[in-house]
Amino acid sequence: MAASRSEALQELIDVVARLRDPDSGCPWDLAQSHASLVPYLLEEAHEVADAIRHNDDDHINEELGDLLLQVVLHARIASEEKRFNLDTVARGITDKLIRRHPHVFGGDLRSWEEIKAAEQADIHGCSNSPLSDRLAGKVRALPALAGSMTISKQAAKAGFEWDSIDGVWEKVHEELDELKEAVASGDRGHAQEELGDLLFTLVNVARWCGIEPEEGLAGTNRRFLDRFSRVEAALDGDLQGRSILELETLWQQAKAQIKAEQSAPAAETP
Repeated sequence: MAASRSEALQELIDVVARLRDPDSGCPWDLAQSHASLVPYLLEEAHEVADAIRHNDDDHINEELGDLLLQVVLHARIASEEKRFNLDTVARGITDKLIRRHPHVFGGDLRSWEEIKAAEQADIHGCSNSPLSDRLAGKVRALPALAGSMTISKQAAKAGFEWDSIDGVWEKVHEELDELKEAVASGDRGHAQEELGDLLFTLVNVARWCGIEPEEGLAGTNRRFLDRFSRVEAALDGDLQGRSILELETLWQQAKAQIKAEQSAPAAETP
């Protein structure tokens, strides 16, 4: 007998069903489709990641709830169309976890990657399909930065790799020079292509160094906003007409202030 759902989860399922009721539901919820909800799904996933980075349990709890709503809502829409439902979603991922962890649940003793590759071959109908085709299907729904890292890792694993990181750095300088030339030419389309080439090469640097470009960029965003807010506060929010020298001075002061705060010993709790 299948395990019963928790009361809290069942209540959420019932609320979503009520929102989607054709006679008494919410017009906005009724108007949604899988496609229209994609921006919200991506937004909620990013907000979960942000909450995790800030180590804020209350925020993580709240944002996971928002993300769970998206899962339940998508499953509800599909069930209305007799395509699949929340039970098939849950059963599918449960079966996949068991299948891909034979060292825990027993059974097939192939590696996780071998099992996954076989599953993907079944999905695409051909175990000998080109790597480029398999990668195209894998990264099409990913953000560009995450997609670049996936492509970089898989291409390197297939042998498309530099002999050392020195070759990667040479490529970075080459792409940077090409970007400068494209910008100087005034051809925005070409400049955009060269910017993409440079970013892709920097992703390869990240792979070689074992660091995550997404986390690196997210950290830079947070640090910039922290410093920028302090510059704004120092100028009472009025940045217009200020010289770059004045702004840079305040920026360096904010940077030093943050560093001092981070290095200061935490106050003892009485």
